[in-house]
Amino acid sequence: MKKYDVIVVGAGISGLLAALTLSKHGKTVLVLEKSQHLGGNCNSYMVDGYQVDTGAHAITHLIEGPLKRLMDNYFDYLPVFEDYGHYYIRTENYFTRVPSNLKDFVTFDVLPRKDRVLLSQTLTKAFTLSSFGIDLSSQSVYNFLPKGLSKDTYDFVDTISAFLSGRSMKETSAQRVLSGSSFVRDSITQEQFDAMIGRMDLKKSPSTESILASILPYHLHASLQSRMTKVTQPFTSLERLATNDVNYSQGYPRKGLKALLNAILYSLPETVEIKTECEVNSILVQDGKASGVEADEIYSSNLVVYTGFATELPRLVKDLPQEYTANLGGIAHSKSLTIWLGMEKELPEFKYTGSEIWFKDFAYWATPISNYDPSLAPKDKQLIGFSFVIDENEREEHETKKAYDMIFRAHPNLESHIEMQHEQIMIPEKAAVTINGKFADIRTPVRNLYVAGTDTDKRSMGITRASYSIIELLKILNEDGNLH
Repeated sequence: MKKYDVIVVGAGISGLLAALTLSKHGKTVLVLEKSQHLGGNCNSYMVDGYQVDTGAHAITHLIEGPLKRLMDNYFDYLPVFEDYGHYYIRTENYFTRVPSNLKDFVTFDVLPRKDRVLLSQTLTKAFTLSSFGIDLSSQSVYNFLPKGLSKDTYDFVDTISAFLSGRSMKETSAQRVLSGSSFVRDSITQEQFDAMIGRMDLKKSPSTESILASILPYHLHASLQSRMTKVTQPFTSLERLATNDVNYSQGYPRKGLKALLNAILYSLPETVEIKTECEVNSILVQDGKASGVEADEIYSSNLVVYTGFATELPRLVKDLPQEYTANLGGIAHSKSLTIWLGMEKELPEFKYTGSEIWFKDFAYWATPISNYDPSLAPKDKQLIGFSFVIDENEREEHETKKAYDMIFRAHPNLESHIEMQHEQIMIPEKAAVTINGKFADIRTPVRNLYVAGTDTDKRSMGITRASYSIIELLKILNEDGNLH
């Protein structure tokens, strides 16, 4: 029986990042994935000539955030990121940018002037409290708002909350809105990263930009790439509130999410072995310490990193403490629906880069991703993704029909131009950031069994949150003497 230094359970973005980083610290790694596909919610595939992603994505904190640190230190091949563009609000009467600072709120005519003044005052209060170190995680957005706002304003705030947490403003914390809107920017400098992992020389080839960079006109990605390679000056609190730009460090990978997945896969050394369609049935424990896993056969290792749903751990590990199991049971999940529409031609109402939000009745978040890269759609055609937070208590067919009705209400002329439609229903993150929602600790009650993924870290969203969890995993492995 072959023994590995590390077994990683799950080959989603968190599992593959764990495998990459640990292998670059000299470890032999086995990755076991129950499905036939790698990448989880970080992947792309073809539907009738269109390349769709697994859900609509914006990758955040690319200037000095966690993914940037992982790319700088562990990737041998880098994806090319396009500037994400702007966030817009669409209503029956308006198409305008989403406000991300006090100056923007002044001219945000979508909401009544009185409400804009009250929201500006509330935002100033929340930001001031946060700047003084007061944690607003236990205060809901709804309770933090002033009373007497219009229905449109409540709907707008409710929509922003839903897309940041997967839940309503009554279940979303005020802190989440500040951090998710980039008013509070978590950054990780190289010096901080080196201190966390106990810096040593990594087994890494010299970084090289993706082959895409040699065949793409440089102006297509120069603005974001240049920001990613220069030292940024920190804002003061007042500057941030006055000049914050929510899309400043956001990007979309040219060639789609698969480009980021491929950059990770191509960077994996030969010391990483991946087995797909290999479901783990149990994690083996001997004398209180992880000893391997049982899947299609027994695989032995003194270190196991689990990156599936933490709520599944009690099924895989015998005799976990009751208190620990109860905490895992408190993890909240949210369900999303993404509808991909392939258009027979490029439509003028979607002639932008970025995302639009419709916030009335049944909110959506829409992104015309072929505007970043025309090769994602057939020539002279367009690919648009519409994402919804759906009610997990309703039938999926009901929520899907409601979503289509909402799209065609917002865009009455759209239906006649559709030549491809494709639906995806998924859990975008393994834990929703709610007021009472729980998160798993990276350390478990079993020695040398660790958890990583989007249910272990509440910062940011999606791929960025997964990257935060991997950096925290490396830090804890270093503290426990299991990294080097």
